[in-house]
Amino acid sequence: MAELDQVDPFAHATVAVQDVHVRYRVPSTDAAERRRHTNPISRAARAVLGNDPKVLVRALSGISFVARSGEQIGLVGQNGSGKSTLLRIIAGLENPAKGKVLAESTPVLIGVNAALVPDLSGEENIRLGCLAMGLSPEQAEAAIPEVKELAGLGKSIFLPMKTYSSGMGARLRFAIATAANPHILLIDEALATGDAAFRERSEARMQGLRDGAGTVFLVSHAAQTIEETCTRAIWLNHGRLVLDGPAEDVALRYRKWAWAVAKDKPDEARTIIERAFAEREQTYVHVEEPKAPRQYNARHVRPQSAARRQDKGKS
Repeated sequence: MAELDQVDPFAHATVAVQDVHVRYRVPSTDAAERRRHTNPISRAARAVLGNDPKVLVRALSGISFVARSGEQIGLVGQNGSGKSTLLRIIAGLENPAKGKVLAESTPVLIGVNAALVPDLSGEENIRLGCLAMGLSPEQAEAAIPEVKELAGLGKSIFLPMKTYSSGMGARLRFAIATAANPHILLIDEALATGDAAFRERSEARMQGLRDGAGTVFLVSHAAQTIEETCTRAIWLNHGRLVLDGPAEDVALRYRKWAWAVAKDKPDEARTIIERAFAEREQTYVHVEEPKAPRQYNARHVRPQSAARRQDKGKS
């Protein structure tokens, strides 16, 4: 980005996440919550109306990091750790309760940006999806053969998408999403579906995006997937950033923690988390938004000053 300080280590930043917090109020059927939050009259009213008391869930708490061109960043963590929420925040589909997310260009979240229709065939959805991604009719037609080859669905490409398995649908959405060569690609679907040939093609496609100075975010529960396909990894746990670093290092720590959890060793698992928190360098992100009259998408704007990283404890 031309506007970033060239001597700054984050001069090639594509996404800056600044102290992001996401909170939800969700219904709870817990009896203790009912007693704690309501008086007898309110409880009776809720029983009649069928309304449950709402509790506050902190989906993300104080997340800060900077993504750079050419990185493939794996988001790893157990179910409910905040991985998918973070992708939706980066994509601009949700607004954080606190904090900012700035991106160099509009991120593409697979399965969302391309509006696909279940009743249409895979081939027709390729055309529709490419148009939804901003390609011209001519570009969309030209992209169809390559998308077909990448998805590798054979003659099923001529059948309605509603007949596809979840894996087939994921492969087609991935192929469509990458047709427009997005600079920031967000993947919240398992790409391990299908045969080894598809995995090889998809990995080669993501490598091509990175070689073109793009940034890829990949959500996975499997440390091995992150280790094999990513250059960097971010470990989330209960909405907090536990560790951010080289994919192999983060995957190793996460694998040890997951093993301790699986073996019902809570003390060991807690120690691994605490050590990771203690050793992690705190990232402070401050990005100024561009001034008027320049017009940008309210959620995805080009940072005007460099994101700065400081060691923990420094201002």
